Amino acid sequence: MELAQVRLLVTDFAACYRFYGEVLGLKPQSGSADGPYEKFSPAVGSAGIALQDRSVMAEVLDELGDSANGHRSLVVLRVDALDAYCEEITMRGATILHGPALLTDRLRVAHLKDPEGNLVELQEWLLLRG
Repeated sequence: MELAQVRLLVTDFAACYRFYGEVLGLKPQSGSADGPYEKFSPAVGSAGIALQDRSVMAEVLDELGDSANGHRSLVVLRVDALDAYCEEITMRGATILHGPALLTDRLRVAHLKDPEGNLVELQEWLLLRG
């Protein structure tokens, strides 16, 4: 078994497309900015984040409804230089809600939300301290 992607069901596809592509700097697979689907990949690794127009999926599973309530996901992205990356994405329109801050002795994090309110955690892995 292989994890192909994490797919987020969104109502404002264009805003989320811009956030994951332009603000976070992930690479879109096809350039389909109007949806209803697009997969984004980081520069390294094989995992990806996909966006799916919620209304399309609601046609398949009508229990989804038009909008989600509460936090239903947390997208986690590892970066090498957390402070520099946060500064970079802030200049491109991101709003950091928390951090960068030490979470454990091996992990620094920052948190933000995409335009649909999905939580995004940026992680910087630290070397074990002796």
